[in-house]
Amino acid sequence: MNDEKTPVQPDHSKPEIVSVEEVTVRFAGDSGDGMQLSGAQFSDTVASYGNDLGTLPDYPADIRAPAGSLYGVSGYTIHFSSRDIFTPGDQIDVLVAMNPAALKVNLKDIQKNGTIIVNSDSFDRKNLELANFKENPLTDGSLSAYNVYQLPITKVTLETLKEMNLPLKTAQKCKNFFALGLIYWLYNKSPENTLKWIEEKFKKKPELIEANVKVLKAGYYFGETAELFNKRYEVKPAQLPKGTYRNLNGNEAVALGLVAGAKRAGLDLFLGSYPITPATEILQYLSGMRQYGVKTFQAEDEIAGITSAIGASFAGCLGATSTSGPGMALKTEAIGLAVITELPLVVINVQRGGPSTGLPTKTEQADLFQALYARNGECPAPVLAAASPADCFNMTVEAVRIAVKYMTPVILLTDGYIGNGSEPWKIQKVEDLPEMKANFRTDPKDYYPYMRDENQVRPWVKPGTPGLENRIGGLEKQNIYGNISYEQENHHLMVTLREKKVKNIENDIPELEVFGDKDADLLVLGWGSTFGAIASAVENQIAKGNKVCYAPMRYLNPMPKNMEEVLKKYKKILIPEVNLGQLAKLIRMNYLIKPIQYNKVKGMPFKGIEIEAKIEEILKGN
Repeated sequence: MNDEKTPVQPDHSKPEIVSVEEVTVRFAGDSGDGMQLSGAQFSDTVASYGNDLGTLPDYPADIRAPAGSLYGVSGYTIHFSSRDIFTPGDQIDVLVAMNPAALKVNLKDIQKNGTIIVNSDSFDRKNLELANFKENPLTDGSLSAYNVYQLPITKVTLETLKEMNLPLKTAQKCKNFFALGLIYWLYNKSPENTLKWIEEKFKKKPELIEANVKVLKAGYYFGETAELFNKRYEVKPAQLPKGTYRNLNGNEAVALGLVAGAKRAGLDLFLGSYPITPATEILQYLSGMRQYGVKTFQAEDEIAGITSAIGASFAGCLGATSTSGPGMALKTEAIGLAVITELPLVVINVQRGGPSTGLPTKTEQADLFQALYARNGECPAPVLAAASPADCFNMTVEAVRIAVKYMTPVILLTDGYIGNGSEPWKIQKVEDLPEMKANFRTDPKDYYPYMRDENQVRPWVKPGTPGLENRIGGLEKQNIYGNISYEQENHHLMVTLREKKVKNIENDIPELEVFGDKDADLLVLGWGSTFGAIASAVENQIAKGNKVCYAPMRYLNPMPKNMEEVLKKYKKILIPEVNLGQLAKLIRMNYLIKPIQYNKVKGMPFKGIEIEAKIEEILKGN
């Protein structure tokens, strides 16, 4: 008898699980294919595993574009990693394409040797023609540079549900969950979170719970049993700072920031708003927070939205309003009212492509001049900008702090990219936020409506406070006493005082901080949502041995006190902007410095590789 143990042979029937540092996945299909839902579910699950992530939802402006058309393609990108990341990814590792149009639109973004999973059932002659394919790309060899998996997703979905006798359209709508289940399997993620979400979402329609659960599991086990994939992948958790995290998008972060800031200031929150893409979610989130002292008003138009918020501030609440560029155009006179009455107000502008209706579902950074100057008269207001989805919370809280402390409207600029995009956010306690307690004047002794403190800030008085008559309005008022005044010298004084008050805020905000190589000659300066692409590009360039640094701006009016000192340290300054150079013009005007502009106005954010290429071009002297 041979006592030697027989060697255990490896099980080749099961795919090897390979550990990778980062992955970018994109779900794409018709706007009715559930790609936004699939992407959001996958990103929430990834976040629950402790990965760092960035997302980029991208959808058409048409509520229901023609099925199969190129301009009807909806996509959701998830970039997740075991390390700190800044962007939703420059190139796609895996594309899930539910029809030929989705493949056509996104093919340019897939890296060579990347994976393409297609719903082969949709590649019929009609859909190929709608996508402007002369030949079927699945058979003509044009996809030879990629790993293509042709799956009959529609047929498998219908087969899975055939015994339920659902209407055909209802059954077909479940196919996005097949794709989601397969991606869960491919990246070794449990579908448990989505199974719970399905039960909650469709709790009043048990047949939809059963259908979607069946299809999600069918997709997951298809990967297990079909033997098409010889590898699965795993992305280990990122080493994030200790704390409790949740996944949230920028609009939700703004809503939470308004609630937390109001609580920290000891105020009730009132949001007066009118629905507008891509800002509507802020109103929707806040409408469910009544238990936290939040009141929301869906107004009949933008003007009613902001004027109701000014009225709430007059009454002693924190007034806020949310909108996008076209709505800001309608709110400008009322912002002037908040400036001249010197009442706290937070104005959120989730920027989108313009002008006019422009590109409602695409991102842009082109409202900076509007925020700074688009009001009649000398009408100064602080302007802030958020740098990422999670940073939307911090900068909203900061907007509340400045508005309450300095009795002024504050404009916070986000945009469609970070408003809809998501990332992990470290949950914060209200008591750990900056001090911003609202102080209402109650002592009638020596009181006048426009008396001022050392920061040129007038007192905040609730109407009805005994002995404190509160006479404010849109007509110019006499300094200190508050009577209506048309006197020339008084108007010049009041204009100067309001300007000085905003300028004084520079003493109460952080100085501009520079990151990267301390010996660099090239500074990449950015504001708002360009932060992620700039940080990623500069860090990659430093890793390649190039001397470059970057500075993200969050305070645009007033700018940090050390702004000029920082800028004059560098031989060259590069400013990437998703506009035609608005910050660059401000830098030239204010500091007589001519930066290098890098402008892109295509409805999409910068990619890190685009900024890297520009940096290398500059460093080579071109």
